[in-house]
Amino acid sequence: MPASAKNSRRVAVLADSDTRWKWGALTVRRVVPEDADVSLDGYLLRGRATPTARQLGEVGVHADSLREVTAAEFLREMAKEPYDIVVLALVGGGVQAMLHGLGRVWEDRPDRPVVVTGYVGVVYEKLADGLLLRHGADLVLANSRQDAERFRAVYEGVGADASAVTEVALPFLGGTAHTGRHDPRTVVFAAQPSVPESRGDRAYLLDRLIRHARLHPEREVLLKLRSRPGEHTTHIEELPYQKLARKTGLPPNLRLVYGHMGEVLDRTDLLVTVSSTAALEALHRRVPTAVLTDLGVREALGNHHFVGSGCLASWDQLDAGHRPVPDEEWVRRQGVAAGDGAYATAFDTARERITELLGRPGGLPPLTPYYTPTTAPGYLPGILARHHLGPDGTPLPGAPTADKEPGPVRQIVRRAARGAYRHGVQRVAPVIRRMGEL
Repeated sequence: MPASAKNSRRVAVLADSDTRWKWGALTVRRVVPEDADVSLDGYLLRGRATPTARQLGEVGVHADSLREVTAAEFLREMAKEPYDIVVLALVGGGVQAMLHGLGRVWEDRPDRPVVVTGYVGVVYEKLADGLLLRHGADLVLANSRQDAERFRAVYEGVGADASAVTEVALPFLGGTAHTGRHDPRTVVFAAQPSVPESRGDRAYLLDRLIRHARLHPEREVLLKLRSRPGEHTTHIEELPYQKLARKTGLPPNLRLVYGHMGEVLDRTDLLVTVSSTAALEALHRRVPTAVLTDLGVREALGNHHFVGSGCLASWDQLDAGHRPVPDEEWVRRQGVAAGDGAYATAFDTARERITELLGRPGGLPPLTPYYTPTTAPGYLPGILARHHLGPDGTPLPGAPTADKEPGPVRQIVRRAARGAYRHGVQRVAPVIRRMGEL
C-alpha cells in the first residue's frame, strides 16, 4: 500500500484541457472512498489547450496544489511522490504515453499508485483507437452501461484484458430537476468548438438561432459558448461563433453567455445542440432537449449517438413548438436517469475496486498496456515521441522540463507561440482551405 495513512489519500490529476481537468478533478470526488481525507494535486500538461485561471475557476473544484508541467516533469514527480491514485485526464495518445512513462518510473516500485482514466463525455468517434490507447490503466471508466458494454467488446475483440472497464456515470451531473417553464421562457443553444466544422454550417446554425429568437421575441435565447476569445479548450475553433455573431445583427433577446453549464441549465426550458455532452446534463435534469438533425444525422457530427433517444429534431420543428420527449430506456442506458436514485450509486463499484486495489497484499503488478513495441511497432514509438519519450517510456535527452517558474521572457514567448497557433487555425487554415476549393 502507498505511504498514505488508511483514511488519507493523496491523489494526482494530470489534465491537458479545461474540460478534462473538470472531468478528472470531479471524478476524484466521486471515486475516492467517502471517509477518506483527500489531498488533491493538479498537474496541467503544457500544450496549446492549457486552461486559463478563469477556466479553472469555472470548474469549482479546490486543489491543494495546481501547476503546469511537461510530460518529463510529471514523470519525475511521480517517481518521487507517494500518491495513492493517479488520474490521467488526457486525450488517448497522452494516456498511452503516460502509461508507458509511469510503467518505466515505477518498474521497481511494489507499492505503485492506482491509475484511473476514462472519457470526458460522449464517445462517438475513434472508439477502438481511443480505447486501446487507454488500455493498461487499472480502471478505465465508462460513463454509462452502453459504454461499458462497448468498451469490453473492443478489448475482448483484440484479446486484451477487459477487467479494467468500470461502469460509472459523468461526474459533473447534478442540480435540481426542471419542473416548469421559467419567465421568460429560455432557449439555450450549446455550441461546440469543432462540430460542425465548416463556415457554412456554423453560419447556418447561428442564422437559425437568430430566426428562432426573432420568431419568439417573448423568449430569452442564449448562445452558450465554451471559451472566451483567446482561450483554448479541448479543440481549437477555426470559426468562433463570436466572430460570426459580430458580422450579424443579433436581436435584443439573443445573448452570448459563458460560465458553468449547470448554472445556465438552472434557467433553461429547452436545450438545443448538435451533439454536446450538455445534452446529457440537460436530460439528467429533465430539461427538454433537442439534438439537431438539420445538418443530417452523421458520425462526423456525433449526433448519431442520440439515435433512439427521442431527442432528434430540426429547427423547423422547434420553431413550430415541438418539444422532444426522451426515450426512458435510452436515457437509463446513458446513466442520466435523474429521479430513480441510480446516479447516487453510480460510482460505488469504482470506489470499491479502488479500495480493493489499494489494499492488495504485495502491491499492484506492473502496468501492462496492450500497445507495446511488439504489438504496435509502427504506431507506439510515434505516440511516445510526441511526448518526448523513448520506445521504453524513458524521457528522451533534451526533453522539455520546467524546473522553475518561467521568467517573463519565456512567458511572453509561450503566449506568442500559442497566439500564433490559434491565428494559424482560425485565420490562415480557413483561407488555405477555401483556396483549395477554387
